[in-house]
Amino acid sequence: MVSIRLYVEGGGDSKTLRTACREGFGTFIEKAGLSGRMPRIVACGGRDKAYDKFKIAHASQDGTSLLLVDAERPVDQAGAWEHLQGAPDEWPRPGGAADDQCHLMVQLMESWFLADRDALEEFYGQGYRENALPQNPQIERVAKDDVLDGLDRAARDTSKRGYDKGAHSFEILAKLDPEKVQDASPHAKRFVEALFRLAQS
Repeated sequence: MVSIRLYVEGGGDSKTLRTACREGFGTFIEKAGLSGRMPRIVACGGRDKAYDKFKIAHASQDGTSLLLVDAERPVDQAGAWEHLQGAPDEWPRPGGAADDQCHLMVQLMESWFLADRDALEEFYGQGYRENALPQNPQIERVAKDDVLDGLDRAARDTSKRGYDKGAHSFEILAKLDPEKVQDASPHAKRFVEALFRLAQS
């Protein structure tokens, strides 16, 4: 079975947050059906660090490396590498890197949260206002700022007093139903399907 390393954007510079990032993505991937065939998850902090660490791992040719970062903006019909080659990232595709080694959270990880509103209600509890969230079911088309503003407004009257990216994001990620996320996000579906293919190779 091929060794898989997943380099993800998230976790900042804090050891505690990086652990929470690994655990959040790990739980999401396990719930998607990959228990027993899990990639090694590397929480990289910023997106530039994720790309740099992916490049180094890919060049070493030690197993298979995947990159998972926020898209930060709408994604057109181009592939993930083509999206990242554009401004402002301007990241060249490393030599020999396959299409399915690069994946995007569109437009950011929190976009996935909009696909599972039951998970958000369970996390925030009393005072949570679901109707404050963006209502567009095409979650990849909701602007980044609208996603974050909607989450904050929906949680403002709860005991958590709004959305805190550092404190809340990976706990919510672990609560999500991966089926709901894949149904709402073609890029999330592409990511999970790539993991399944690699796990079976």
